[in-house]
Amino acid sequence: MEEINVKGRSLNDLAALCHSIAKEKGFWDEKRNIGEALMLIVTELAEGMEAYRKQDQENFKEELADTFIRLLDLCGGLNIDIEEEIHKKCLKNKNRPYKHGKIC
Repeated sequence: MEEINVKGRSLNDLAALCHSIAKEKGFWDEKRNIGEALMLIVTELAEGMEAYRKQDQENFKEELADTFIRLLDLCGGLNIDIEEEIHKKCLKNKNRPYKHGKIC
């Protein structure tokens, strides 16, 4: 198995890595259906919920990792600078009121 070092890498570097692996495995041979890609991310979260419900900590962590991998792959495939987008969104969130959007 090839060694892949991910520790200390930027989110954009991880997006490029996840995308290159997905391309290598054929997931981008044809134009991606973005709705399908988003639902696969949701599916990984649902699998994480199931692992949490079963108190399977190892599988729970793996499903969270799968979620990030699919999300970062999508960012890489769409050339989204996710670091910049997170920065902009954090600035926006920082200026919102306390518990904004809370449903009573």
